[in-house]
Amino acid sequence: MKKTIAIALSLILILALSGCTDSRSRSKGVYMLLDTSGTYALELKKAQAILNYLLGVLQPGDTLAVARIDTGSFSEKDIVAKITFDERPSYANNQKRLFQQEVNTFVSSVKSSQYTDISGGILQAIEYLNEQGSGQKYVLIFSDLKQELAKGYKRDIPFQLQGFNVIALNVTKLRADNIDPKQYQGRVTSWRAEVESGGGNWSIINDLENLDHIFSN
Repeated sequence: MKKTIAIALSLILILALSGCTDSRSRSKGVYMLLDTSGTYALELKKAQAILNYLLGVLQPGDTLAVARIDTGSFSEKDIVAKITFDERPSYANNQKRLFQQEVNTFVSSVKSSQYTDISGGILQAIEYLNEQGSGQKYVLIFSDLKQELAKGYKRDIPFQLQGFNVIALNVTKLRADNIDPKQYQGRVTSWRAEVESGGGNWSIINDLENLDHIFSN
């Protein structure tokens, strides 16, 4: 009898652990980087539409973080808001409302930065999502992809992006791009090469009507 009970308890424990593992493997982790440099800071209103989409599709157990790209972005201080949504839907919905308020407050009061440390932001995103243990990892870059580092900042570290999907959003063309389109193409090609050489998947969504493509990979 005792042996039978022990076996039953072992099976229950195995099933429970298996369920937890499966849940984590299916969970999504999304880290969204917002470019706050120069005139691109004026584009942040569009980022709110992206956030509204994410809040609508992410499920209990998923993780979402929003961070700014500024002079030195490899820092937790640049995370505007972060949350792992509660498994209870009613609690998760309340968390989403509070999260949206935090980001809206940030967007309405943000001041543009002088430099643009995109690489530092990606490195911080990798560290954060790996720590969360999300099964599906997404780094969203809301930026024109023009990186400008302040004097003394070093970012010659290869990205470790195995299992990551990196998606550039709203990659606006600069005035210089209109004169020489090769500059725009060069930025896109360069970032794609860095992401893919690190083992990540790269894509661009410029038409914000196609946000459902974010999770198509």
